[in-house]
Amino acid sequence: MIGKLTIGRSFAGVVRYVMQKPEARLLHADGVRESSIQSVIDDFNTQRKINPELSRAVGHVALSWSKNDIEKLSREIMIQRAQEYMQKMKISETQYLIVEHRDRNHPHLHIIYNRVDNKGKTISDRLQKVRNQKVCKEMTLKHGYYLGKDKSLVNRHRLTGADKVKYELYDAITKASQKAKNWNELAALLKERDIGIVFKYKSGSQQIQGISFSKGGIKMKGSEIDRGLSFAKLDEKIRQNQNQLINQHSQPTLREYSPGRTSPSLFIDSRPPISNDSLLNDLLKPEQISEEQTPYELRKKKHQKRKGHSL
Repeated sequence: MIGKLTIGRSFAGVVRYVMQKPEARLLHADGVRESSIQSVIDDFNTQRKINPELSRAVGHVALSWSKNDIEKLSREIMIQRAQEYMQKMKISETQYLIVEHRDRNHPHLHIIYNRVDNKGKTISDRLQKVRNQKVCKEMTLKHGYYLGKDKSLVNRHRLTGADKVKYELYDAITKASQKAKNWNELAALLKERDIGIVFKYKSGSQQIQGISFSKGGIKMKGSEIDRGLSFAKLDEKIRQNQNQLINQHSQPTLREYSPGRTSPSLFIDSRPPISNDSLLNDLLKPEQISEEQTPYELRKKKHQKRKGHSL
């Protein structure tokens, strides 16, 4: 079960979109007349006038399930799930409309609600996106709905805004992490896709404890994109790639450079070949960096230190 929540200004636009969609089916309405689309719009607008200072009074939620859940979702059940979702999201004592759409191969419905409640108070949208994710996961587990395990099943061409960027980040980071043998290389591969890396440091120290990625003005934590893209998981993957490199070359000419306590970074060295044991010890040797440094700056600094020294 997935929920997508948006806030808007026009009841007319969203009501017409939801109710005039081919094969749309009105499941339930509360506080608005069902006689016509215009009457629904008029009733929403009448109540919003109680609180004229709230310009973005339109709440719209799209709830979707996997096609594997079709048999579990009768008309009555869909109404119950929509109402349960609203209750958990603290959307109560207000007008709302529940409409099912059948234009796709998976079950989904739309909830339109008035952010001006029946007493004229505002229904807060603070932290709603975070709460939405938590509620959807909770309901999915509670009712035994299909829990998607593969992001490749998501219809990316239908995504917009932050959701689109999230999956672009997921695809790019996942692909790059399969190849990268060090953090410098990962950063370079992502830079080709206009993706930046930002490390989070433990307060008062140079110890890395998290990672975020940015693209097009949108910044997301790695763990928010996917659990497998947390700093710890990515660092583990890079270490695996390094171990494969060690196993493939009996005498590799590589040395370590690290962007933090557990972040190894390799670069090609012109020094004489070293043994696998020496290489492994070198890889695991920690080196501290300042918060302002990036993988690229680390490499530049390393080369500057070596300048003037014979090998």
